[in-house]
Amino acid sequence: MGTGMIILVAALSLIAGVAIGFFIARKYMMSYLQKNPPINENMLRVMMMQMGQKPSQKKINQMMQAMNKQMK
Repeated sequence: MGTGMIILVAALSLIAGVAIGFFIARKYMMSYLQKNPPINENMLRVMMMQMGQKPSQKKINQMMQAMNKQMK
């Protein structure tokens, strides 16, 4: 009975550690992406020019707002 209890406690500790680690990593990544967005206005402008579009500031602002909404 003593060995079974040790194995049970070890398994529960492992599961709890994995769950806590996952949530800490998720929170860290969310804050990192908010501070360092993957795409900024200049990148968006270059991408649109490569696709053959003449980007207006209004269109860039609309696309940035749409991406920021999607991030939340």
